Amino acid sequence: MPLQNRVTPTGEIVATPRRGLFTGNRGIIHDPATKTLLKKRWSSPAWLTCVCEFRGRRRKVMGGRSWTELFFLDEATALAAGHRPCFFCRRDDANHFRAAWERGNGVDNLRAREIDAVLHRERLDRGRKRLHPLPAPFAKLPDGAMVQAGQESYLIMNGEPLRWSFAGYSRSEIDANAAMLLTPPSTVRALAAGYQPVLHPSVMQLVARVERNA
Repeated sequence: MPLQNRVTPTGEIVATPRRGLFTGNRGIIHDPATKTLLKKRWSSPAWLTCVCEFRGRRRKVMGGRSWTELFFLDEATALAAGHRPCFFCRRDDANHFRAAWERGNGVDNLRAREIDAVLHRERLDRGRKRLHPLPAPFAKLPDGAMVQAGQESYLIMNGEPLRWSFAGYSRSEIDANAAMLLTPPSTVRALAAGYQPVLHPSVMQLVARVERNA
């Protein structure tokens, strides 16, 4: 049975056999004896996105009283849920993210915990995922931003929405009038300022298919 440690773009943690490209954490939120989640869904405002293997080491999932390993389809999923790159195992990416976050939000010389404080306000609404009004039409949203329409999450790529699933992305119709912004607004501004998240290979396959048919 798969463990309950796969994260959706809305931040929900569920059980599914598919792990994805990244791991990460929100602090310690599991019982190592049973490898099950506690009632809380975070214990730290630093919600991180990490590599699955670092310097040849792989962690034993939920194996001790250390941080609880969560898994994401790709980095866009993690960003939408409210996570950011880890400054330990992804230092270069984290520094690029901080620089773009500062440019996009008009600030300078921020520490990671200051970014975390902003993200924490933007990602939660009384314990649930906070949705935000769209700041612009799809065509003007940066690649990597995600929106929510009903029960479905969508990645914006080249101004077009791609439906998210644990298996990857697919083309699907969406009611733009019903869509809300899922990725925290400050992170969307970082994307617009040049941060490029790692996307699931299915995105590039869809883009290549469109280019061949153009």
